[in-house]
Amino acid sequence: MTETSLTPDTLVMAAPAEEAPVRAAAKPRAAMLGHVLYVLRENPVTGLAFAMFAFFVGSALLGAWLVPYDPLATDATATLQPPSAQHWFGTDNLGRDVFSRVIVATRLDLMISVAAVAMSFVIGSVLGAVAGYRGGLIDVATSRVLDTIMAFPLFVLAMGIVAALGNTVANIIYATAIINIPFYARLVRAEVNIRRDAGFTLAAKLAGNSDARVLAFHIFPNALPPMMVQVSLNLGWAILNAAGLSFIGLGVRPPTPEWGIMVAEGANYIVSGEWWLALFPGLWLMLAVFTFNLMGDGLRDIVDPRQRT
Repeated sequence: MTETSLTPDTLVMAAPAEEAPVRAAAKPRAAMLGHVLYVLRENPVTGLAFAMFAFFVGSALLGAWLVPYDPLATDATATLQPPSAQHWFGTDNLGRDVFSRVIVATRLDLMISVAAVAMSFVIGSVLGAVAGYRGGLIDVATSRVLDTIMAFPLFVLAMGIVAALGNTVANIIYATAIINIPFYARLVRAEVNIRRDAGFTLAAKLAGNSDARVLAFHIFPNALPPMMVQVSLNLGWAILNAAGLSFIGLGVRPPTPEWGIMVAEGANYIVSGEWWLALFPGLWLMLAVFTFNLMGDGLRDIVDPRQRT
């Protein structure tokens, strides 16, 4: 058995060989980052939407530590005060700072929206992909179940689910996810059904890839662009759905800060002139939905394989 001595020359020659995989792995990440920056630079509206989204995420993560008042603390001496330098959005009928409650409520509303949309995205994508790729009885059965769900007014269906299971945050997420599943399932089914006999799909099969791998790595990525538009729309709808359930008393329970509850409580005081109680929570709700709607085109361009250079 011979021993190989390591000289300075061999060490110098070995270093590039070890660093090559690292550089190769870094190239796709750098290319993806460059593509994202290109999309944001070429579309100012998308850049504005992502900036607003970053603001809402920052409010959700850090709002509880940045607000000037405890959102649950009451003050009998400061009830129904209009907006001022001390209370930017005024105070409510219990003396609670409206600005602090609006900012802190961002975490709960975004959490409900993102969790519900993520759940419906995963379940709907799997159902639609399998139905579109396999076809036959699986496709027929899945389509009839989805048609049954969509036959109901979706908000009324969500009301029924929450009323039956109880108005907890988890049940609100489940109800919102259930009513959104058909949108993703039908969209993915159509996209997969179009591409299952495409040339690149047949080439992937001839290369020895399994059906699951062909579906996951070759067909599904091409269905992502239109789905990203649907995701952005559903994020806004999910926030409106959660706020609507809270508005009618089937959502989050007081005194938890939540935009829908705050609008419902403030609506009772509009006639008497305390307009700020409903205006500012409603404005924040509108801005959140507006942000998600604007993000759709940008997300589509970012994940579209045909847009990458």
